[in-house]
Amino acid sequence: MESTNKNGNLEFVYKEQINKRKRAGKIFNVLLLFSVFVGLFMLTLLLVDVAIEGLDWVKPELFTNYHSRKPEEAGMKSAIVGSLIVMAMTGLFSFPLGVGAAIYLEEYAPRNKMTDFINLNINNLAGVPSIVYGMLGLTVFGRMFGLFSANSWLVKTLNLPVESGAAGGFKFNLLGIPWLEIHLPFGSSMVSGALTMTLLILPVVIIAAREAIRSVPPSIREAGYAIGTTKWHVISTLVLPIALPGIITGMILSLSRAIGETAPLIIMGAFTYVPFLPESAWDKFTVVPIQIYNWITLPQAEFRVHLAAGGIIVLLAILFAMNGIAIYLRNKFQIKW
Repeated sequence: MESTNKNGNLEFVYKEQINKRKRAGKIFNVLLLFSVFVGLFMLTLLLVDVAIEGLDWVKPELFTNYHSRKPEEAGMKSAIVGSLIVMAMTGLFSFPLGVGAAIYLEEYAPRNKMTDFINLNINNLAGVPSIVYGMLGLTVFGRMFGLFSANSWLVKTLNLPVESGAAGGFKFNLLGIPWLEIHLPFGSSMVSGALTMTLLILPVVIIAAREAIRSVPPSIREAGYAIGTTKWHVISTLVLPIALPGIITGMILSLSRAIGETAPLIIMGAFTYVPFLPESAWDKFTVVPIQIYNWITLPQAEFRVHLAAGGIIVLLAILFAMNGIAIYLRNKFQIKW
């Protein structure tokens, strides 16, 4: 009789605990939904406000004119072209480095403490504030630690013909071809900006590429090894084609993050007013976020409110186009089992 009472009491306690957990789960679910709806509501308000203030200012002059003191004549031609070129160069730099690092870490690197240390640092670097990368890019790429200044030990030792100034400068041609001219240090050029953006997105590209490679079933690799092929042949002909949609998606989404960054490029010395289109990778440049930032700092309401909102709409359109390309490429190259 006592045993029956104990079992009944235990069953009652278990039911009470389960009911409490269900109630807590429902409350937590409601809080999460409320947070989502609040976030979506505020985002909708922001987009509506930007559209109201700037949609009428998205006109052909915004794409064909350079910045002007007159709001009705101001445009962001150089900023749009600069953003597209810098992002294209960033993709060229970050794709082989990020995918190569992901292939090595997933397929070749031994599982030891050094690999664990590298993985830990990659994950940590993905969360570093962007302005830190701007400072790093300025020191490494923009100034190159002052190695090419007039008073540096390197210039004095090698007797290099450098330009005057705090950062100095040394130019040379590869194979005598003009468009292969190299400037050291890189200064406030598009090369320097693209390399800084590469540092910014490289950890994210590596993580996304590793996840895509890791998602390939082991049976695919085993099938390749079963017919006697080499490890690299299995990776290049079986693993990478299957992982390619995920790699491309992560790459484009990383570029979408980089195209909206302002702080690293301001630190790098990107200009707010560039009344020309760049003719080489070593030219001065500006980008859309910096142009928007410049307009917001001006006192006239036409610049601070309307043109800035129009620039935000253009930037959002570029972001949506890049995300659309990512979705298209993912669906195009996706291999269905």
